[in-house]
Amino acid sequence: MAKRKLGILISGRGSNMMALAGAARADGSPYEVALVASDKPDAPGLAWAQDQGIATFALSPKGMAKADYEARIDAALRDAGVEAIALAGYMRLLTNAFVARWRSRIVNIHPSLLPKYKGLDTHARAIEAGDTHAGCSVHVVTEELDGGEVLGQAQVAILPGDTADSLADRVLTEEHKLYPRIVAEWLSK
Repeated sequence: MAKRKLGILISGRGSNMMALAGAARADGSPYEVALVASDKPDAPGLAWAQDQGIATFALSPKGMAKADYEARIDAALRDAGVEAIALAGYMRLLTNAFVARWRSRIVNIHPSLLPKYKGLDTHARAIEAGDTHAGCSVHVVTEELDGGEVLGQAQVAILPGDTADSLADRVLTEEHKLYPRIVAEWLSK
């Protein structure tokens, strides 16, 4: 069975991209990473991907219309034969038109137990609300911010004295386990 070609969009260090790429090399993985693309040409994750022999694409959106920028990213993904996209710390909101072109073929990892705490500052919001658990969710990307079908979640206990940073560190550890597993299941369907 041919492996599905996955494109990964990043904006920073790419730790979830690294987890996905590592899992792609495992025997029996249903996917391979065909392209890592970033809106930040100096994103540390790009250098790591290049060192691993993974094709990369980088383009700063500065000075470009959003539609033009997304058309260039879309073309790079299609040129690489990408069949599905994983957002891994990609910090730009995708337009409805881009999401529609890739309907049901984009997933994201979000650092909360969706539907709770969509958007930013999820860890601080969970602590401030007095929640006993936080966590992460892998979801299908739709036009609604963090609103698509949840494919999987991992819970992390909120400990006495936790800060947003200490909680974020523990949640990230779970993201690195959850995301590759859920992407493999999703691409095996």
